[in-house]
Amino acid sequence: MLDLDKIQALAEEISAATASTPEEVEALRIKYLSKKGSVSALFDDFKNVPNEQKREIGKKLNELKTIAQTKINDLKESFSAADTGATGIDLSREATSSVWGGSHPLSIVRNDIIEIFGRLGFTVSEGPEIEDDWHVFTALNFPPEHPARDMQDTFFINNNPDILLRTHTSSVQVRTMERQQPPIRSLFPGRVFRNEAISARAHCIFHQIEGLYVAENVSFADLKQTLLYFAKELFGPETQIRLRPSYFPFTEPSAEMDVSCSLCGGKGCSVCKGTGWLEILGCGMVDPAVLESNGIDSKKYSGFAFGMGVERIAMLRYQVKDIRLFFENDVRFLKQFQSVL
Repeated sequence: MLDLDKIQALAEEISAATASTPEEVEALRIKYLSKKGSVSALFDDFKNVPNEQKREIGKKLNELKTIAQTKINDLKESFSAADTGATGIDLSREATSSVWGGSHPLSIVRNDIIEIFGRLGFTVSEGPEIEDDWHVFTALNFPPEHPARDMQDTFFINNNPDILLRTHTSSVQVRTMERQQPPIRSLFPGRVFRNEAISARAHCIFHQIEGLYVAENVSFADLKQTLLYFAKELFGPETQIRLRPSYFPFTEPSAEMDVSCSLCGGKGCSVCKGTGWLEILGCGMVDPAVLESNGIDSKKYSGFAFGMGVERIAMLRYQVKDIRLFFENDVRFLKQFQSVL
């Protein structure tokens, strides 16, 4: 019959048990803790214990099981420590260098652009990706019939023509002008969305950095000099720029800016399609109607704005021929931007 003496005797036996190999440890575990082990057998006998003794004997049985589990675990750990050496270091491991992660190429380019314009006094402002018609279109002088309002270009939310995913970060320019009077000198980086077919050169999601400078007596010459400084800092001191007339609803006059191809030195290659020039951004003087729409006196203040695609510049810098690589998280592609210690 199960009694305290039998429990005590088994506890002393387990405490005194030793093992010289992991196999012997496993044999002890089976002997004491398996379903047919000694401890389990005592638990089976517990049903025959008189009710007045169940509390005391049950407590001792639980203590016995704890003693057995602790003993087996201690024996297992002693062999694990012996396998790895006294210091816990596996001296047989092959020596390898530590590999550090790297920034995403879009983050690298974005930070470089922000840093360059930061030297000219531009601060960073950000805004919501879900916007309304006023901040994306109306306040920027987009007429109601402008094709950018068409469903083919813009993602509207729940078919609501007033709630949409922003198509450019110019919406943050509007929010900045609404809450701040000139002088304004800010950059607006962020993710934008357009309803376009995804291909090697286009995506429905991409990143922009736009800039805005509004103050007294700001001229097109200020715009040109700012962009020339930026191009030389980003692409190299030999870089030249050219401005071609263009059209944007929110700037007048407007221009597209090209930089001389750094790969061929302007002589013409496959990247620049034989022209010697690469288009990187659009720019222009802020239309007076845009200033007035945002509560700024266009007779006192003038300004310029510019905008560029981060993916476009990253593709030029790193010679990436497929924009989709920036979004696919392909480790083979991203490893090219890692640092190795």
